[in-house]
Amino acid sequence: MTRPVRKQPSQLRSARWFAPDDLRSFGHRSRLMQLGYSPEEFMGRPLIGILNTWSEINSCHSHFRERAKDVKRGIQMAGGFAVEMPSLSVDESFTKPTSMLYRNMLAMEVEEMIRSHPFDGVVLMGGCDKTTPGLVMGAITAGVPMIYLPAGPMLRGNYRGQHLGSGSDAWKYWDERRAGNIDEKEWEDLQGGIARSAGVCMTMGTASTMTAITDAMGLTLPGASSIPAVDSGHQRMSADCGRRIVDMVWEDLTPDRIVTDASVRNAAIVAMATGCSTNAVVHLVAMARRAGVDLSLDALDELGRDTPLIANVRPSGKDYLMEDFHYAGGLRALMVQLRDRLDLSCLTVTGRTMGENLEGARVWNDDVIRPLSNPIYKEGSLAVLRGNLCPDGAVIKPAACDPKYHVHEGPALVFDSYPEMKAAIDDDNLDVTPDHVLVLRNAGPLGGPGFPEWGMLPIPKALIRQGHRDMLRISDARMSGTSYGACVLHVAPEAYVGGPLALLRTGDIVRLDLPLRRLDMLVDEAEIVRRREAWQPPEPRFERGWGWMFSKHVTQADTGCDFDFLQHDFGRAAGEPDIF
Repeated sequence: MTRPVRKQPSQLRSARWFAPDDLRSFGHRSRLMQLGYSPEEFMGRPLIGILNTWSEINSCHSHFRERAKDVKRGIQMAGGFAVEMPSLSVDESFTKPTSMLYRNMLAMEVEEMIRSHPFDGVVLMGGCDKTTPGLVMGAITAGVPMIYLPAGPMLRGNYRGQHLGSGSDAWKYWDERRAGNIDEKEWEDLQGGIARSAGVCMTMGTASTMTAITDAMGLTLPGASSIPAVDSGHQRMSADCGRRIVDMVWEDLTPDRIVTDASVRNAAIVAMATGCSTNAVVHLVAMARRAGVDLSLDALDELGRDTPLIANVRPSGKDYLMEDFHYAGGLRALMVQLRDRLDLSCLTVTGRTMGENLEGARVWNDDVIRPLSNPIYKEGSLAVLRGNLCPDGAVIKPAACDPKYHVHEGPALVFDSYPEMKAAIDDDNLDVTPDHVLVLRNAGPLGGPGFPEWGMLPIPKALIRQGHRDMLRISDARMSGTSYGACVLHVAPEAYVGGPLALLRTGDIVRLDLPLRRLDMLVDEAEIVRRREAWQPPEPRFERGWGWMFSKHVTQADTGCDFDFLQHDFGRAAGEPDIF
């Protein structure tokens, strides 16, 4: 590859703040000196913003305070000047009603923080579910050189000699607790054993899915996405990010050169092969659209039909966790298995092509990372459904549910809210059979509000005690990427805005036909029309503040739940700030 032309110090973005001989620049230089820096430390050097989502209440990022020091070490070694700034830390564990309500807030914050400060490039530190798309969306729009530093998965859980997977095993053991098979002491031991270190969920949940997508898109150092958070390799990778971003600035390697139609397609293929979270649909569509790539649900479904699932990692896989995946070769090894399906000419943050980044990668355990000839599941991770219940689409994870539900017909049991559903399923006398279809509505982007992870509806206690552990469930909610089961999600349009799900009634027959990608209520069209005419919109969720802004501008699930005014085609970017 031809060596890139390097910028001169006078061409740095930060030079607009520091280089002129005027009163305003005098003030900028003076304030850095006030912080204890000499002009020799920052003049003529790339100023790198480290956007850190560390927080004392975000367990996934609890190591980031130390990792920022490693990033700074790398930046200084490469001749840059590092400035760490806090970014909104949205975590799924504690943020209510859902961290998804605040993904776009993080994206807005990142975009405006970059634009308004003298950053020549940025290192984005994230990992927990919404931080990856939020950081990347904002940085794509801002347009300065960027590199993503993934938090890495936590160590695998341990309980009485068994390896536990965050989320996945919590759901499994909770059902046993509800059935009376686990006592209070065992339950407490599980709590302590399932999450044992810093880092994101060690299943292939949303966090590891999104960092894998970002890696496959070329926005991380090669294979960075799977390094365990507490492995010393993670420290070295962090310093490497610092060194590399400085060179990216000199090379003017901006995200628009990396995030292209081809790299987005690569990311989608890799996601399907990993057993990705259903949330990947919402976030990948939003990230792509920020770059002007119009990724559709139908395109994702087509890739899902053609891409085998080859990562044997829970919840779609059976035996292994992210730690095992990394030591089996990690994402580079998985991408080598897929290389004939990928565009290897795509440019990456290394300044090299994806093909060059994959040179030398090998699979060290072919039960963890399977060859295409021996997949976990012959198709990919996700399928997109259409029908009179979801004209704008819905998603399901076929490999994570009992195959007997791939074609299923049964009566609906409909709940208008999560509290209503929660009370009903714990009723020992609930009139429900394994053939029923549980339906939760008013849980979408506007109805939730914020599109909460309520979509893995609990199995009714009466069925749990009969030995049942799966049934068909439908909602306009999301579900955790660590979840599993016959769950249809992201029904669009959502019920709250009058989508067909709002018209479904208890007792109506619902039919799922996964091979045909159909989801329908078997109700006469004239009756559907009558119900639509009688439907009344619910009261608004918010009357002020961020929630009001969210409700006025968020798009539906099929277009990524971004704000309409932040999408690529809404208007021109603000450009560089005036400095007078």
